[in-house]
Amino acid sequence: MKQAYFNWSSGKDSTLALYEILKQQEYTITKLVTTLNSDVDRVSMHGLRETLLDLQAESLGLTLEKVFLSGNVSMAEYSKILGATTEALAAKGNTHSIFGDIFLEDLKAYREEQLDRVGIKAIFPLWKRNTLELIHSFIDQGFKAITVCVNAKHLDKSFVGRVIDKQFIKDLPAGVDPCGENGEFHTFVYDGPIFKTPIDFSIGEKVLRGYEPSECDDDNCFSDNQKSWDTKFWFCDLIPTELN
Repeated sequence: MKQAYFNWSSGKDSTLALYEILKQQEYTITKLVTTLNSDVDRVSMHGLRETLLDLQAESLGLTLEKVFLSGNVSMAEYSKILGATTEALAAKGNTHSIFGDIFLEDLKAYREEQLDRVGIKAIFPLWKRNTLELIHSFIDQGFKAITVCVNAKHLDKSFVGRVIDKQFIKDLPAGVDPCGENGEFHTFVYDGPIFKTPIDFSIGEKVLRGYEPSECDDDNCFSDNQKSWDTKFWFCDLIPTELN
């Protein structure tokens, strides 16, 4: 079998992509690789506590490798750190890298270019799949997820801290992708057919946070829109049961 590591976000797209890959029985998943914000010890963009990420990996029965990045990391520094990480993973025999991306062409091209430098092939199990069909499949197969971050430009506070179910999908405003593939919302998956046990947590405070765009120049951007991204997001803090 081919040796691969999985780029793990802790959310639904990653989970569904991992589920699809495991069904194929073509790859040996050596580990999950996740980026975290070193300023707050939380999953990048998702704002998820590191403890919950650990519990998730444990329930999945997979080793977890964490890559820590500062909250205001530049694109150049991001590429440097991730480049060193992929070099090390390639040196350990990983020939493939798996992602949950669905249809962001510029991001896919960036990932493929970076990995090609170290001889690793990028795999996208969900690529170009219909996102409405994907999210219904996710729900129908018994996966459980909750929103931990929503883009305030597209969704209001009522959408953060909500369980992903069919009513949630119906309530999404027009123009919002059903899988949040344009960054409209991010999730934490806490149960499903590939989890040994559910992950217990309680819902904490919901806060609105604003961010400054990271440093970016023409040689260190994977998207032409990176200089003009949305900067306000609603976050819902999930608290591991062991801390209650």
